[in-house]
Amino acid sequence: MGVFKKEKEYNKTMDFDKLAGMTENYLKEDMWKVQVGNTENGKLIQAKKGGILRGIFGADRALNILFTRTPDGFKVTIGVGKWLQNIGVTIVESVLLSALFLAVDVPEMMWNAEIENKILKKIDEFITQI
Repeated sequence: MGVFKKEKEYNKTMDFDKLAGMTENYLKEDMWKVQVGNTENGKLIQAKKGGILRGIFGADRALNILFTRTPDGFKVTIGVGKWLQNIGVTIVESVLLSALFLAVDVPEMMWNAEIENKILKKIDEFITQI
């Protein structure tokens, strides 16, 4: 796990379509712009907030939520990355884990950490509901 992303592993199988759908709806209700794509081994949700300052300084930044299958269940990785213009195309996971997770400045890191923790907690709740 790096400074700019959080990972959490779950030792159970999961319907990624259902989990991604619940996560997507939650983010949309919280006024995020959201897009979802398939990876070789799971799902990627990208979300970004609107606003003038976000538009000027971070137009290509997004919060990436990556669900990947593991031998014992699945893993959720959350971090800041590049907003993909065409997420509908199948995404290569090696690209996701390198180019999509970007370094950000300290104030934005603190904001991102708060958001990442909030979303991971919500994903935990969704998992207990499925």
